[in-house]
Amino acid sequence: MIHRTLAIKLQEAAAQFPIVTVTGPRQSGKTTLVQTEFKDYAYVSLELPDQRTFALEDPRGFLNQFDGPAVLDEVQHSPELFSYIQVLVDEQDRPGQFILTGSQNFLLLQSISQSLAGRCAVLHLLPFSLAELFDRPAVSLEKLGWETPRNVQAPRHKLMELLFMGFYPRIHDKGLTPRDWLSSYYQTYLERDVRNVLNVGDLESFGRFVRLCAGRNGQLLNLSGLASDCGITHTTAKRWISVLEASFLIILLRPHHQNFGKRLIKSPKIYFLDTGLLCFLLRIKAPEDLHQHAARGAIFESFVLSELYKNFVHRGEQPGLYFWRDSSGHEIDILIDMGSRLIPVEAKSAQTVAADFFDGLNYWGYLSGQHDGPAALVYGGDRSFKQKGVAVYPWFVL
Repeated sequence: MIHRTLAIKLQEAAAQFPIVTVTGPRQSGKTTLVQTEFKDYAYVSLELPDQRTFALEDPRGFLNQFDGPAVLDEVQHSPELFSYIQVLVDEQDRPGQFILTGSQNFLLLQSISQSLAGRCAVLHLLPFSLAELFDRPAVSLEKLGWETPRNVQAPRHKLMELLFMGFYPRIHDKGLTPRDWLSSYYQTYLERDVRNVLNVGDLESFGRFVRLCAGRNGQLLNLSGLASDCGITHTTAKRWISVLEASFLIILLRPHHQNFGKRLIKSPKIYFLDTGLLCFLLRIKAPEDLHQHAARGAIFESFVLSELYKNFVHRGEQPGLYFWRDSSGHEIDILIDMGSRLIPVEAKSAQTVAADFFDGLNYWGYLSGQHDGPAALVYGGDRSFKQKGVAVYPWFVL
């Protein structure tokens, strides 16, 4: 079994809070994680119709069946339980009473804010990170841009193969064909989550909207253009983007707020969290097709961003990730806000480092006054080194 980085934070939270909620996309490994970390807890899945009916019709009786702490899986199916759980934990007031999991971040957080605020720690489990898949620690963000790793061996997987497969656990655990599994996953998402849970009625238009978003991966989000191309209103497009973000399918990377010169860009950029799902939506049929695909660079950017995003989230931290672009078109792909400093990161899918890869980083260093600060370039090659004051990393060290 692959060790999950979030396990450490999960145990820490359960020792402090009476309730811990683990959210994340479907099939990200939430059930496996909580059952592994809390073997002595009673376990009930509210995916089961009889258990869901029991919880809805007799919530007190449902909760009183547990003599000790319990794991309630897919709890978004029974939001009425939250008020009763609140009363129980207020009466008993001890840490680790309930571990809740759910696939719908939007619905869960709404219920938690109404009933369990101050009593519940909320953690997010995303698909495998590269570090988890390779069974090693994630790259240290504190050292990123300063130091280059030594003696890091290239993995047996090739870059394009991993981008095509994506990082959902079941594909790797069972050795499944990515396109087949992702097709089923996407259809389940549309039928169960979008229609039944999030109440989106027109699945055909929504599916077209998702594919249009995939075609704009790595670009500034233009809701008016998306709405026009999809034949929906601007309001609907805005709501559907929120659905995709709450479902952990996309990340909206927002511009950094500090004003270096006259910065006019205010719209976020849209990225898909999992490159395998992105490749499926773009109808890429094989890893070899990625080498010459027009979206290869944007897919690689998605990969780098998602790995940095997981690095934060799986340690229980709020991601401090932005992009930067000025009115003249100068741009930094990813800007990491570490509080005391900013780390600019460029992502380039090429296997050879070209001189112009450093142009944006050098310009940002000049404009921000951080000539001697950390800066990182992640590329599709296999060597790590420093050049022009920039730490250059091969893709597999993230």
